[in-house]
Amino acid sequence: MILNLTTYLMMTSSLMANMHLLITTFALAITGFEPVYSKVTSEPVFSAVGDPGMKRDGLRVAFEAWNFCNEVGTEAPSMGSPRAADCFDVVSTGKDNYHLNHKVTERDNHLSVGDSFPGLNPKALHDPDLYAAEKEIYLGNLCQVVTNTTPWQFWMIMLKNGNYDTTSGLCPENGKKSQPFPPGRFPCFGDGCMNQPVLDHQPTVIDYNSSSVSGPVMKGGFNGTYELSGGIDSYFEVTWQKKIGVGGWEFNHKLKTSKLYPWLMLYLRADATKGFSGGYHYDTRGMLKTLPESPNFKVKLRLDVKKGGGSKSQFYLIDMGSCWKNNGQPCDGDVLTDITRYSEMIINPEVAAWCAPSALSNCPPYHITPNNTKIYRNDTARFPYGAYHYYCGPGNAAHLEKPYSTCDPYSNPQAQELVQLLPHPIWAEYGFPTKQGDGWVGDARTWELDVGGLSSRLYFYQDPGTKAAKRIWTSLDVGTEIFVSDRDEEAEWTLSDFDVIITSKP
Repeated sequence: MILNLTTYLMMTSSLMANMHLLITTFALAITGFEPVYSKVTSEPVFSAVGDPGMKRDGLRVAFEAWNFCNEVGTEAPSMGSPRAADCFDVVSTGKDNYHLNHKVTERDNHLSVGDSFPGLNPKALHDPDLYAAEKEIYLGNLCQVVTNTTPWQFWMIMLKNGNYDTTSGLCPENGKKSQPFPPGRFPCFGDGCMNQPVLDHQPTVIDYNSSSVSGPVMKGGFNGTYELSGGIDSYFEVTWQKKIGVGGWEFNHKLKTSKLYPWLMLYLRADATKGFSGGYHYDTRGMLKTLPESPNFKVKLRLDVKKGGGSKSQFYLIDMGSCWKNNGQPCDGDVLTDITRYSEMIINPEVAAWCAPSALSNCPPYHITPNNTKIYRNDTARFPYGAYHYYCGPGNAAHLEKPYSTCDPYSNPQAQELVQLLPHPIWAEYGFPTKQGDGWVGDARTWELDVGGLSSRLYFYQDPGTKAAKRIWTSLDVGTEIFVSDRDEEAEWTLSDFDVIITSKP
């Protein structure tokens, strides 16, 4: 009788657990989330992106280019506003025959200041900065995938030129209008150094010649150069391909610097579907239909670095971007008080730690261990100096702990805070690289990163006595920033299987 009762209780408990799991799954389903299950706990989790793992045949991808202060400034001749998209659905026209129904035309992609389009704010018609922001929304509307939850638009390829003409006074200083100052602090070959690039688009097509037993292959890409005079000393390229109905998209990236353009950035980003993305003060469009909040999310991706980009390549396995004010309140578009917050894991083994016992100003005030123990930077026996490349505080923070470094005040529309990490054993619990060379050239890997857990324990500045900010991340990206190299450098990498997983709260 005891055995039967025990068996009955175990069966009842199992049945109730399964019923709870079924109800949870049904609740997620009717809200539009597609649940998967943790291998360890069997708890439901869901993807934050519209295209989980880049598996969807109907691709949504866009391109944006920026100058040093995350604006446009001046369009490149005959190129239109530096926003473009390649979005389509795949339509079957018979056995092993398909058609791509493109949502964006080349006329859309070449829209330039002065050209009208549906929904354009008249104030933006002749303003290159405002026009680009409005064009992104327009392209997002064309690409948008409507679900029974939050609509989503596209993966975003971001290209940025690090040249700054300091004599122009063009970029604000910590959100305030700046004054011109003599050249030398930033790279610039003279007038016009902040130009936008030439952009060439290869709309995605079906390549039946590459067909295999698993089906035909879709291929497309964007490429171009900053060399407006016709040379190709610097260039960028992002191509993508996928077999119809099989696997996922692979994005191959190439970036080359030159003497005239020694500081270039190229990333593939999952951005917010509305509101501000990391580093911007305009309404943006993207892939993050649910904004991840620390500590309850992970990032999965596969990365194959083929060329590293030299010793100045700050290659980010993951770069997190967000925005909140120094008093912990969410950003509202006021560039004088909004602060861009970044955390970046650099995996290039040639990049060394600037944080050291002899350079405490390059370190955060303290490190927080996985068990929430604080280790202060002057504790030379325990602080993990090698885990931090560089920390800098917001330029408008009123209570930074001495000694300190403040971040570059010109490269974002508002002040910024930066936490740059390096592979180190201290990050092992979060699934991040633990030693130099992990994930680098010749070590392609699929990563599952506890980005939420790590980002919940990183130091970010806040004014004393204020309520802690919610760490909600509006941009997650992978790519490189080749930082002012004194010689031509080239980086190449492939990214695939990118996903952002929201995990169940405890």
